[in-house]
Amino acid sequence: MFSEATAGFVRQIDRDGGLISVSRLNDSHKLVPAALVVKRKRFWFWQRPKYQPSDFTLSELLLGDVLLSPVVSEEDFVGYQGTFGDIKSATLNAKAGVLSVNLEGRGTSKLQLSFGKLKKQQVDVKELLQDSSARLLNMQHGLVQQVQKRDEVLAILKERVFTTSPCSITGTHKEQAACGGVLSLVSKLGNTVEVCVKDHNTVEVDCDVSLEIPAATVIAYSLLEMEIKKDGHYELCLQPGTLGGFEHDSGTSSPSNDPCACVVDGFSWSEKILEKAPLSALNNELQELESYLQPLAGLPHPTRCTLFQRLMEVLRDRVDLSLLENTLEEWCRARSLDVTEPPALSEGLSSSAWAFLDLFQIGNGVCGTPAHLTAAHLLVSAMEELSDETLNLLSKCCPDILDAINELICQLRGSCNPLSMESVPVPLQDGDASLLSERLLESSNITLRREMDRMWAETGDQPSVLPLVFCLTVRGLSYLLNEQQ
Repeated sequence: MFSEATAGFVRQIDRDGGLISVSRLNDSHKLVPAALVVKRKRFWFWQRPKYQPSDFTLSELLLGDVLLSPVVSEEDFVGYQGTFGDIKSATLNAKAGVLSVNLEGRGTSKLQLSFGKLKKQQVDVKELLQDSSARLLNMQHGLVQQVQKRDEVLAILKERVFTTSPCSITGTHKEQAACGGVLSLVSKLGNTVEVCVKDHNTVEVDCDVSLEIPAATVIAYSLLEMEIKKDGHYELCLQPGTLGGFEHDSGTSSPSNDPCACVVDGFSWSEKILEKAPLSALNNELQELESYLQPLAGLPHPTRCTLFQRLMEVLRDRVDLSLLENTLEEWCRARSLDVTEPPALSEGLSSSAWAFLDLFQIGNGVCGTPAHLTAAHLLVSAMEELSDETLNLLSKCCPDILDAINELICQLRGSCNPLSMESVPVPLQDGDASLLSERLLESSNITLRREMDRMWAETGDQPSVLPLVFCLTVRGLSYLLNEQQ
């Protein structure tokens, strides 16, 4: 709940700025002025970096005995409270022989939080530069050695936002499920008579959790990345968009590509995903990325069915989806760096996420085929990038509808010419299914255009990576549904 609350705060206060939400309450005490934070680059170009606060400050990593005491200013920030929630429902009609079972579920969740009056502390960067201008970084320090080996980036904490009084976060979750059975009797004339053989049963589950947050808890912060030379000299990246890193043998100090990253060479989504561009403009990039997904189609049919079911369960919970992505990334990184010690598994994984990982033999110190692991990580990380609305709509799609949406996307992106309305997959010609597919595309920044009997798709008004990751998600799920693609 803490990570959801802080992420919601940053989205409301500083959506496109430099604030980073604190994901773990246990990291708060590490986030002091001029603290060192490790920035980890990710596998796929659309993924935001991960930040791991360290146990050290800049002063503790500088050579020399003089302690560095940064000048810090403090001011009132904002008062903040909010309520967030959603309503989810699902219906299943299953029939086996003469027995028909109807299941209906409905759930509501609500997150209430009040951070009260917040304060902000900010390091005086000019004073920091002046006091540390003649100092060198200890390149033999364990933290520096580990960060450099993993090709990560060191950054210092520039400002932080924290609570001034105890506050609380309350999560409420309610579920209601109903079950009924119907026996279908077929007469000799072929007529069907339905007879109820089981009373309608309802199960309700209520869950209320409250988390008390102490005063002086850091909920967000911003950083200045460090550009570090091989001899220990360093500079702070003062301009927005300037990236830090370690100097390499080539003499450059800009961050190199992550050795384990699988990205499209030279592809920059900010350049290629334009406003109101035809979906076909992304086809080449999609084809190259889909090559990493292809191994999923070669898995045994029962395995693919189970993977699909578990993913459809996981995507209903944003936190669970993030934990699953984190575990898959750690295993991919460990494999690429030849790490012998198995990575620690993320705490709090649901039974569905565990079942998903078990199919790749993750959890017992070994792991399955690297290509399958990379494919699973690509699919899950593409899903994680989607909006809450898109994930909610995806959870309502049955396999036939998902398969039809994949077919429609392949047709729309495969040609620069408009698509004939007659070519729209049959399952999507139904009113409800057609509306669902259109809402899915719109939630992913893809707009369907119609003119007479023709249809085409284009990206929305604001450039974003959503069209690409949505197409990858649908394609990956479709690989799990079909024998051949």
